[in-house]
Amino acid sequence: MGYVVGRVLGWLLFHMPNRAKLSRTGDGFVALGITCLAYGLTEMAHGYGFLAVFVAALALCSAERDHAYHEKLHDFAEQLERLLMMALLVAFGGALTDGGLLWALTWQGAAFGLLALFVVRPLSGWIGLAGAGCPTAERAVISFYGIRGLGSVYYLSYALQKGLFEAPDLLWSTLAFIVLVSILLHGATVTAVMRHLDQRQSRGHTQREREALERAR
Repeated sequence: MGYVVGRVLGWLLFHMPNRAKLSRTGDGFVALGITCLAYGLTEMAHGYGFLAVFVAALALCSAERDHAYHEKLHDFAEQLERLLMMALLVAFGGALTDGGLLWALTWQGAAFGLLALFVVRPLSGWIGLAGAGCPTAERAVISFYGIRGLGSVYYLSYALQKGLFEAPDLLWSTLAFIVLVSILLHGATVTAVMRHLDQRQSRGHTQREREALERAR
C-alpha cells in the first residue's frame, strides 16, 4: 500500500501535465496530506500504516529524485515534527507532574530502562552502522544518542490496542522513565559532545590538508 500510494502521488506531483502538477504550488503542506493519506488507506486495508508512510516516502522520492520540491517537503515535515515534538513534550511533562505517569515504576523497570539506554540502544546502533564507513567517534556518538524514545509512545499505544499485556501501567511508567532520563542525559550532554566532535573533525581535516601539501611539495 505504501509503495502504490507513493508511486501514484509521485505521478501526481511530478508527471502530470505541466499546469496540473502539484509540485508547481511549492506548498510544503502537501507532505502532511501524503502522510495522512498513506497511513489512512493502509490502515483501512488492515495494514501497518506506520511502515507504509516510510515506504510511500521512498517511492515518492524515487519518482523524481533530483526535483527541488523534495527539499520543500522535507523542510515542512521537519518543522511540523519539531512543533509536534514540543506539544508532546509539554503533554509529557504534565503527565509526569499531575498524571502520575511514574507511579507504577519499579526498580526492575528502572533497571531495564537504564539497560536499554546505556547498553541495548548503543549496541544496536553500533552494529547497525557496521560497514557504513563512519569514523569511530561519529559511530559512537550516533549509536549513543539517536532519538529520545518518544516514538516508543506510538509503539506502546499500538501494541496495547492490538493485544493484552500484564501491568500496562508498569509499561507506561517504564517508558516514561526511559524518555525522561534520555531527555535529561542527552539534552545536557549533546552540545558539548557535538562541539568536541566538530573540533576533532576540524583538526583532522587540517592535518590531512597539511600532509597533502607536504606531499605536493
